[in-house]
Amino acid sequence: MPNFISKRWHGYHAYIALFLMLVFTTILGFYSILLCTIAGVLTIALAIYLIMAERAFRQDFKNYVNTLSYRFKKSGVDIVQELPFGIVLYQENYEIEWHNPFVAQLFEEEQLQGEVLTRFIPSLSHTKDKDQPIIAHVHQRTLKLIHRQQERIVYIFDITEQWELEKKYDNERIALGILMIDNLEEVAQGLDDQQRSLLLSKVTTQITEWSSKYELLLKRLNSDRFLLITDQSTLRLMEQSRFDILDEVRELTSDQRIPVTLSIGFAAGAESTIELGQWTQRSLDIALGRGGDQVSVKFGTRQTFYGGKSNAVEKRTKVRARVIAHSLRDLIKESSNVLIMGHRVPDMDSIGAAIGVLKAARLFNKEAYIVIEGINPSIDRMMRFIEEDEKLYEGFITPDQALNLINSQTLSVVVDTHKASMLAEPRLIQTDKLVVIDHHRRGEEFLSQATLIYLEPYASSTCELVAELLQYIHDRISLDFKEATSLLAGITIDTKNFTLRTGARTFEAASFLRRNGADPQIIQHMMQENLAEYLNKAEIIKYTTIVHNHIAIASFDKAQVKSQLIVAKAADTLLTISDIFASFVIAERQDGIITISARSLGQINVQVIMEKLGGGGHLTNAAVQLEGTVAETTQRLRDVLQQIDEEEGLFQ
Repeated sequence: MPNFISKRWHGYHAYIALFLMLVFTTILGFYSILLCTIAGVLTIALAIYLIMAERAFRQDFKNYVNTLSYRFKKSGVDIVQELPFGIVLYQENYEIEWHNPFVAQLFEEEQLQGEVLTRFIPSLSHTKDKDQPIIAHVHQRTLKLIHRQQERIVYIFDITEQWELEKKYDNERIALGILMIDNLEEVAQGLDDQQRSLLLSKVTTQITEWSSKYELLLKRLNSDRFLLITDQSTLRLMEQSRFDILDEVRELTSDQRIPVTLSIGFAAGAESTIELGQWTQRSLDIALGRGGDQVSVKFGTRQTFYGGKSNAVEKRTKVRARVIAHSLRDLIKESSNVLIMGHRVPDMDSIGAAIGVLKAARLFNKEAYIVIEGINPSIDRMMRFIEEDEKLYEGFITPDQALNLINSQTLSVVVDTHKASMLAEPRLIQTDKLVVIDHHRRGEEFLSQATLIYLEPYASSTCELVAELLQYIHDRISLDFKEATSLLAGITIDTKNFTLRTGARTFEAASFLRRNGADPQIIQHMMQENLAEYLNKAEIIKYTTIVHNHIAIASFDKAQVKSQLIVAKAADTLLTISDIFASFVIAERQDGIITISARSLGQINVQVIMEKLGGGGHLTNAAVQLEGTVAETTQRLRDVLQQIDEEEGLFQ
């Protein structure tokens, strides 16, 4: 406050003082008229002075306030006019009422009053969350908009330099990769040293040229593994090319009995170098776990896959099977009980593999149970067959019963899946000891906390893997014929009677089971269809349409719901039609979920297609479950097929 205000005396204390002076003057009159007169004159003079001083104070204060208001208004106008950001007032229809000069300069127009704001910033009307800042690009500039919808005000900040700096920083962040020739030993079998060296030189030269093309730092770690160092912008360029090095190396060695394939794991966007290295190794593990010949890229929270066009080459050895069997044996011995479970809506492969693990646990006198949430049509006949053996059937319990059996020494074994979301009871894996045995190609979701993992995408079925483990887990193994038949049934159903995804190890496992009494006739009886099932399958096939010349899509959009088994069988049947390379059957299950069963003869990777819809599986056998309607799901599938065809082609 100014001094002329702070030094003034004004207010009620002045009036009280005058009142007291009048009282004392009156009292003084009783003693001396002269003194009373003098005191009265002085009191009146003081009163007049105070009144005049008060008026002067009020006038000075009024002048001060008026001057301050003028200065404030003038400076406020100047500030708004010179603000380094824009202010726009608009009407309900986004018509601009007023703006400061920064906005006119930004949009390169002198007057914007009456114009529609969304014509200059279209994203303003499309943004759902109005409270969050909006990023827009106008006239090669990046703007941040703060939208106050209730007040109909938009604040506009030019963040072009900041945006470009952040983009440059993001592009220059390090990206790590590991490239592996994933089938070098298989390809080199039968080649002499000179031929092997020549082959390896050709592949290495191709990899070196590719790394030079994208300016990658390439460091050889060993004969079949390379370290790749680059930045995130280059990684994005390689993603746009869909890692053409996979096709180039495969075509380069197409004259070999088995073409050379690569697996690459890339990672970027981690908070630390250690975490980035862990992501890179995990990405490579995922690429190998999915069968090789592909690239797995973890970019922040995004996991993307490229390639995977070729059938997996069998690479597992009996040495690995023996090591896994011995490790599983030790875990069983150290456990108080064993709980075995497969995926929801189990099939014969899941049940057969679980029975095999149950047998392994009982060999060491451990209390073991198979967790199953219910019986579905695909395993109905198999379960009726198992019911005939009371000792075997009593090993099946419900998830609720299993939860009561968990303790600190419980061993949980997951078969025929590696995804927690697909388990019959996910809470059962919250144990200290967890084993995963599966033959599906590894997906982004994975039970990485498992103590022991036996994931072999080169196997025909989980029953094949379990049959191999049983041969090494005990010196004198002897299976009951129902146990052997159940395991063989899982192999038979997953290989379509030994016609798909079979290798030498598949027949060796089947031979072992046959020697232990497995009965193929009983398996054929399990797989038989009754007349109603056959008619249902025929009804689905009736609604088949052909897209992309060689792909059959059957969309059953009727009131009746179809079982998962019928849908899968219809997809298998469609592959028997000439010139059909892949089939997709879409129908509604009893629980209201829309299911897609996908099958392929190998020319089309149905696993990649189903993964884009949220499912997974194998190159030739995959599926997905979705919410919605059959019509919506069919359109989503067609869109995915069109996208893949435009980006890299459907056919291999």
